Amino acid sequence: MNRRDFLRYHLQGAFALAAGSTGLLLPKESMAVGEPDIVVVEGAPGAATRAALNLLGGMGQFVKPGDRVLIKPNMSFSHPPESATNTHPEVVRELAVMCKEAGAAKVLILDNPLASAKRCLERSGIYDTCNPIDDCTVAMITSSKHFKRVDIPKATDMTSNEVMKEVLKSDVLIAAPVAKSHAAAGVSLSMKGMMGLIRKRRAMHWRYDLDTSIVDLCTLLKADLAVIDASRVLSTNGPGGPGKVLHEKKIIVSKDMVAADACAVSMFEWYGRRFKPRQVGHILEAHKRGLGRMDVENLTIKTMTL
Repeated sequence: MNRRDFLRYHLQGAFALAAGSTGLLLPKESMAVGEPDIVVVEGAPGAATRAALNLLGGMGQFVKPGDRVLIKPNMSFSHPPESATNTHPEVVRELAVMCKEAGAAKVLILDNPLASAKRCLERSGIYDTCNPIDDCTVAMITSSKHFKRVDIPKATDMTSNEVMKEVLKSDVLIAAPVAKSHAAAGVSLSMKGMMGLIRKRRAMHWRYDLDTSIVDLCTLLKADLAVIDASRVLSTNGPGGPGKVLHEKKIIVSKDMVAADACAVSMFEWYGRRFKPRQVGHILEAHKRGLGRMDVENLTIKTMTL
């Protein structure tokens, strides 16, 4: 059952840094055996993205010929890449190109912006970098006509919301957030980023428990692949900045959104401190509800430095 079928079914029916701070060796891989749960590559944004996906098994295990792919980056602030409030355009471009190489019929790069759509597209650099790719569309979705109210069958708090119709038609969903702090949720990573695919996300802050509703949303919009851009980490004053930017030069990828987010929490400094994944409410709840794993110390992590 693919993503489209899965969503149709529901619509009808209803920081211990496990990689180790010293694990990045030039240029060989870590000693992890078998298929990794998480891959961390240090290098230039685009090259590290490609290398990380290849170490995870290649884009072909996620995208099949003819698939319609939706990539959800952060591009909802009218800031340049160096601010670390948006995903680096070279990360998004490399993902789109790899989807096309795997045979995707269409690649959609979408977000629901928090500022002027035009300025966000221009200043993030994502439109100019990605739009020239064949069969690739970069767009901001804001009009209510492009959203559809859907039930969230596995929710415990937020039982419905208005979701982008394009998500409901996609075969593959890729979460591609930048790693950044968040005043309300602690961090904004792959799970929190799914809020950019719904219309009434502000209600998640006042009507529902934010951590619970993030997990509720991710039971419906569970990314097939999480790619966290930690080339720059907005360590303080997120999500909009300006804040302290850490130049970590890393890309984290996993099939498991929770594991990817947990790895990012454990790897970097947040608000001047180190945190464990269980200290982030929505990561802890996602783990407890079986959405994924936050116990990165028990997962296989492959690392590489380019």
